[in-house]
Amino acid sequence: MLKTKKYPRVHVTPPGPKAKKCLQRDKAVISPSYVRWYPLVVDSGHGAIVRDIDGNEYIDFNAGLAVLALGLSNEKINRVVYNQVRKLIHYSNTDFYYEEAIELAEKLIEMTPGSFNKKVYFGNSGTEAVEAALKMARWHTGRQKFIAFIGAFHGRTYGSLSLTASKPVHRARFSPLLPGVEHVPYPYCYRCPFNLELGDCDYYCVKFIDEWVLERYVPPEEVAAIVFEPIQGEGGCIVPPEVYFKELKKLAGKHGILLIDDEVQAGMGRTGKWWAIEHFGVTPDILTSAKALANGLPLGAAIARTEIMNWTGGSHASTFGGNPVACAAAMVVIETIEKERLLEHALKLGNYIIKRFREMQEKYEIIGDVRGKGLMIGVEIVKDKETKEHAVKEAIKIMNESWKKGVIVILAGKSTIRVSPPLVITKELVDAGLEIIEKEVENVNRELGR
Repeated sequence: MLKTKKYPRVHVTPPGPKAKKCLQRDKAVISPSYVRWYPLVVDSGHGAIVRDIDGNEYIDFNAGLAVLALGLSNEKINRVVYNQVRKLIHYSNTDFYYEEAIELAEKLIEMTPGSFNKKVYFGNSGTEAVEAALKMARWHTGRQKFIAFIGAFHGRTYGSLSLTASKPVHRARFSPLLPGVEHVPYPYCYRCPFNLELGDCDYYCVKFIDEWVLERYVPPEEVAAIVFEPIQGEGGCIVPPEVYFKELKKLAGKHGILLIDDEVQAGMGRTGKWWAIEHFGVTPDILTSAKALANGLPLGAAIARTEIMNWTGGSHASTFGGNPVACAAAMVVIETIEKERLLEHALKLGNYIIKRFREMQEKYEIIGDVRGKGLMIGVEIVKDKETKEHAVKEAIKIMNESWKKGVIVILAGKSTIRVSPPLVITKELVDAGLEIIEKEVENVNRELGR
């Protein structure tokens, strides 16, 4: 009887000798604007296992920044990519036609919320999808302003960067950015900006937009759209209260403002539903997708009501948008998630992971909050549960030590451990990964005298 391999398998303390040589070469030639979490030099992988250049094998709690929904080296994707490359790599979908792009657009229209007619714009990334949504909203409404949220991350190109507000380093020295973008507080209930308690606040964060922004200095008739993440990813895996987006939609509807739902990180099944907004029972006017859409091949999409995507030929396009190889891969991603019931798997396993972390929260003073939907989970590390002071160094130490022991996990917000494994990860690997993380949480908790 063959024995099942046990993971992780760390043979050489990372970074190993081969990795160190790569780090030196990287420093000489790669842009210093990249900030790597730790010196992991990826060589290969399969499923939810990542292999580094020195042969260490890690449990993947990151999925390439929530991209690899089907994990690494998925055979179904490899097969369809190989066949499509042999057939056609590129001929520009913006100037001619691809059946692959049409087929994917038809499927995305079927999958996204709303029974109304829709159309799809294809780009190459999340930031491009957001840029398309901004231009589309301005084109359709004739309005020039946008409302975005503090803590948001929508990308780093100029339009999307103008919406991004999660870290000062993203924006420093790049102004002036897109004019007419106003930022308002996100419903971060664990750290309510208004020092209110959920249940007694009457969703003041929505009323604030109406009473202190739209009624005071931003004319609502000039606002094209409110742009939001249904769950903030980079901002700290922050999950709004259940009714929040219904209240926001009422406000937007009152003023004829569009809702742009950025599902670049939270979409494509990560939260246990195709789109995170489905948890909140609201239908957006424009929805953006990327990251997991093609499981690592460059592809982004903006899906909108047909009457909103009414711009004229030449007003917006992308040479590589809707690339046939990426579109073919995306169809495999969707079909596999459906056939293997990965939405149900993500929801069930995500609930289990949250339960495990909440049990840790009862044991360790440094875990202040546990939140998430499906396999998009945040564990906020604090120095004290009463003061909620961010434990930044401590969170970094938990992350780094977990990696050295064999779990690839990263942070979000100021001090939140971000858990976003491939949707195909098994409970066995989850348990092995959680055991390592808990040990590091216990160590840091002890060092703080808790």
